[in-house]
Amino acid sequence: MAGKSLNKVLLIGNLGKDPELRYSANGLAIASFSIATNESTKDSDGNIQERTEWHNIITFGKLAEISNQYLKKGQKVYIEGSIRTRSYDDKNGIKRYVTEIFANDLIMLSPGKGLEEISPDTNNIPKESAQETSQDDDLPF
Repeated sequence: MAGKSLNKVLLIGNLGKDPELRYSANGLAIASFSIATNESTKDSDGNIQERTEWHNIITFGKLAEISNQYLKKGQKVYIEGSIRTRSYDDKNGIKRYVTEIFANDLIMLSPGKGLEEISPDTNNIPKESAQETSQDDDLPF
């Protein structure tokens, strides 16, 4: 399999906050939000240890608009996408790195909301959108 690789992320977690929607200079909708995943393990003494991992999620286009309209803090969602890391300079000129999941599929799993799959054609995310997000203010999202 020389030369082949795979960048695919599958997550099920709960939204940490409502999505934030903005538009790029060329009018592309971009929504960002975080989800938490939880893992339980036993330590050497047999005590259960909980670990929460936070993931920064980015959606584009129609998926961004739908995310902003329907997703709310606390909801359980399934996210499918790819992982991306970018850098930016903070207010003090220090280079910072942020890892994000560029989602191309989303299913709302929370009770009462139905199991709704959202997967518009987002496979061709413009390169400009990824670059524009790194040139925003000093906050990653």
